[in-house]
Amino acid sequence: MNDNDLALLTARPGAEVAMWVQPIAAAMAEFHIDTPTRRAAFLAQVLHESDGLRRLDENLNYSAKRLTEVWPRHFYLPPDDAKGRSDAGAYEHRPEPLANAIYANRLGNGSEASGDGWRFRGRGLVQLTGRRLYTDAGSALQLDLVNQPDALLLPLEAARAAGWYWQHIDGNTLADPATTLAFERLTTAINGELIGLEHREALWKQAQSLLGAVA
Repeated sequence: MNDNDLALLTARPGAEVAMWVQPIAAAMAEFHIDTPTRRAAFLAQVLHESDGLRRLDENLNYSAKRLTEVWPRHFYLPPDDAKGRSDAGAYEHRPEPLANAIYANRLGNGSEASGDGWRFRGRGLVQLTGRRLYTDAGSALQLDLVNQPDALLLPLEAARAAGWYWQHIDGNTLADPATTLAFERLTTAINGELIGLEHREALWKQAQSLLGAVA
């Protein structure tokens, strides 16, 4: 893999993505993402998750209407009945309070008042989220991600954390069959759902061609 490969996969100038070549290559080596098939699947997933290496932290800047669509169990808009939900207008375009609300008391986080939701919001190439994953990844990578969560915004740390998460979900085993069904299962393991599947698959096929993987 070189900067030309990343430029093609991200549709960005090589100069903009060259800084990622070594960190991603090192992470793939560290976590045994060591065949063209595995590398193609890994690249497709991390490039989709990071919007072509453009975004390393979670976008939580939502309109009130969009909040009710993304988190219908959390938010409502009057005159609908609250049914135990919060008024979406109170969280509109307010990323920090939103993160603290939606991630409270799960993923290893404390209460809404603890601030853990914002502190451990999605970061890195695969958007690690929650105190538990930050703790586990930090321990494995020998990084203090609990006290320095913004380390995941740095290329080397972001790439290594993506490699660790790939290992955590057994990404190599999921990627090895190189079938559409296997890739869908990999997507679900990474994302929880099949969001963005069409774009992920397009990147996968392109990466397979560039890296000489058998489709």
